[in-house]
Amino acid sequence: MRIAVFPGSFDPFTIAHQDLINRALPLFDKIYIAIGINSSKVGMMDVESRKLSISELFADNEQVEVSFYNGLTVDYCLSIGAQFILRGLRNGTDLDYENIIAQNNLLLAPQIETYFLVSRSGEAHISSTIVRDIWKNNGDINHLVPATILKYIKKSN
Repeated sequence: MRIAVFPGSFDPFTIAHQDLINRALPLFDKIYIAIGINSSKVGMMDVESRKLSISELFADNEQVEVSFYNGLTVDYCLSIGAQFILRGLRNGTDLDYENIIAQNNLLLAPQIETYFLVSRSGEAHISSTIVRDIWKNNGDINHLVPATILKYIKKSN
């Protein structure tokens, strides 16, 4: 079974994240959307709301499971039997940053391979940080997050 972990804070989960998962589904039997817990960060949405909203978004797809994890991503992968880490790339800066992490992950767990998917044209500008900033300043984020996620954002704020 080909199991991948898509790790991140997903605060919030965007249409770019959703697109990446949808494009990765044919590549893997199971994808865990793994929400990293960072207790020192206060987010836009609490972690439970993130998990519930993403779970609802993919409720009709048995290939996708949403979970939490602490610590190293490779340790989480090993604990669930995942052989792959899935990461999205928006630009060259992301590639440089993600490549460093992937190389270190290979040293920590050589049996886990990182797969990169390049953002679809027209979505490379979307990041959770940008979405949070627009929301914080009363801007419209309807075109940046799935409607299911937006419903939870409105409940959280």
